[in-house]
Amino acid sequence: MTEPLVLPFTDPRAREVALSGGKGASLATMTSEGLPVPPGFIITSAAFSAAVDEDALRERARAKDMAGARSIVAAARPPVELVTEQYNDLTGLVAVRSSACAEDSEGASYAGQQETFLNVDGLDTVLDKVVECWLSFFTDRAVFYREEKGSLEDVAMAVVVQQMVDSKKSGVMFTVDPVHQRKDRMVVEAALGLGENVVNGEMTPDHYVLDRKGTIKRSKIVSEPVLGPEESAELAAMGQQLENLHGCPQDIEWAIDDNGVLFLLQSRPITTV
Repeated sequence: MTEPLVLPFTDPRAREVALSGGKGASLATMTSEGLPVPPGFIITSAAFSAAVDEDALRERARAKDMAGARSIVAAARPPVELVTEQYNDLTGLVAVRSSACAEDSEGASYAGQQETFLNVDGLDTVLDKVVECWLSFFTDRAVFYREEKGSLEDVAMAVVVQQMVDSKKSGVMFTVDPVHQRKDRMVVEAALGLGENVVNGEMTPDHYVLDRKGTIKRSKIVSEPVLGPEESAELAAMGQQLENLHGCPQDIEWAIDDNGVLFLLQSRPITTV
């Protein structure tokens, strides 16, 4: 059976890491469980395989000819009609994120190794950003990382396209305390606006340590508190739900919109506990 090139989060096949990458499969799994994930779709690893000459790519990778590999990828095009069909089901701006198919396993987190583009507007720009995500898999940094992990010849890459949340506040949550190795504590970093600023270290967030019920045990506030007790309790409950779903501690990106609705943008295993 021919592998699908584009899948909405709601398609059961989108939960397969080999097709959707770690990021995409996690979002599809959360969607299937009815969790509050903004809608979106995945341009699968099969679409990447169909768009490039994989044998030539592996040859370039083995020869450490990354410029040659990037030239092959730069000439590739996503499946335009299928992407258009799914993109038209979304409203407003979207995020375009790479999703490596070896990504987010408990043994190797590719966090920060590939690209994320936020507030992308228009189909043509989306298609361009998909190719840029593909290209990010062949930067010197990404190739070095894969070589260290023993997966240099792995060229499978998916891309996630997801409707943006108009974030009033956002951030990251660890369902255990990774620094102090405490499983009875959760750690939340929160800031006003887009959570990507927290992830990238471009903004100093509030820092909260919660118990498993979401009670704030310690906090370090930058100015006015970003989170209240109800929000911290909701985050803790959602964190435990994701931990149960995936079977291990999670590193979660979240956002809360102007209506106070919590959305989950990403969840991956914590690899340091």
